[in-house]
Amino acid sequence: MLGAVAAVAWLMIVYPHGRPPGRGREVQLELPEEATVGEVARLLAAEGVIDSELLFAAYLRILGVEDRLRSGPILVSDRMSPAELVRQVAEGFGRGRVRVVIPEGFTRFEIAERLERLGVCGAEPFLAETASPALLEARGLRGPTFEGYLFPDTYELREDMAPRDVVDRMAETFERRVRPLAEEHAEGLGRLRRELGWDLHEVVVLASIVEKESAVDDERPIIAGVFLNRLRSDAFRPKRLQADPTVSYGCLADPGVSDPCAAFDGRDITRAMLRDADNPYNTYRHEMLPPGPIANPGAASIRAVLAPAEHDYLYFVARGGGRHAFSATLGDHNAAVREHVLGGR
Repeated sequence: MLGAVAAVAWLMIVYPHGRPPGRGREVQLELPEEATVGEVARLLAAEGVIDSELLFAAYLRILGVEDRLRSGPILVSDRMSPAELVRQVAEGFGRGRVRVVIPEGFTRFEIAERLERLGVCGAEPFLAETASPALLEARGLRGPTFEGYLFPDTYELREDMAPRDVVDRMAETFERRVRPLAEEHAEGLGRLRRELGWDLHEVVVLASIVEKESAVDDERPIIAGVFLNRLRSDAFRPKRLQADPTVSYGCLADPGVSDPCAAFDGRDITRAMLRDADNPYNTYRHEMLPPGPIANPGAASIRAVLAPAEHDYLYFVARGGGRHAFSATLGDHNAAVREHVLGGR
């Protein structure tokens, strides 16, 4: 009897703070729905996060976590103590760490959905913070929202974070990553300022369009050059970027702006949407840049706008495999559309 009491006491007092087995390797695991403590312990042992599957399972059973085990993605490390691991695998023992990957080109709406799914913060409160005039002013940003300034990266966050803290983290990463990029390409930014009256904000707006139009890195500077040629050329009028992603973003940002946007299914752009002048982001109807960024571009797309390829292209069309055919004249562009889109018809 005394031996059993001593064993339980050791599990509750000594074991939780024992020396972890590893050297700092992090693993993102997917906990299955309705997993048992034994299954969770086996999963952690298989990844080398714990030394003893039996001891950790016994520890979980003593804590009575059977009905509080999490499901879905968790972030663990082989440097975590058993007490720290409990916060990751079960609810009610403190906030767990969450690794959140934000890909290039994600919109703030997609980021909000991912944050909510991973338990970091609610989607609606996050979106409200990204549209806070006070927070935008505090950051010195000119855009209507933080769209474009939530830098794509891998973030280590915590569950139940304040949405404002998440926005701050992402905006601070933008400052840390993009300001040096602008300094590196000061000559390109200076040219954009002289010729188009742009500052870094306009660079981010166009970079967000380049991000959504590009699938391969080597085409980003070419596509940036196409859009800049349209804006700079006296012969290209009206100066419309004619970028499909701007149209869909306008409907995503404000579905109630028009009937075509209200009917948008989130995927297919209709002819009515292309003709819709009520959508302020519709670059088929409105000249120059849209009111703000349409996504959060990565460094490669921002660099592409600051250092675009020099060419005489004014048009491009998808030709498969994520690549595009580029043309300098409307006649050549129409021929490329017949070849790559209409199958030669």
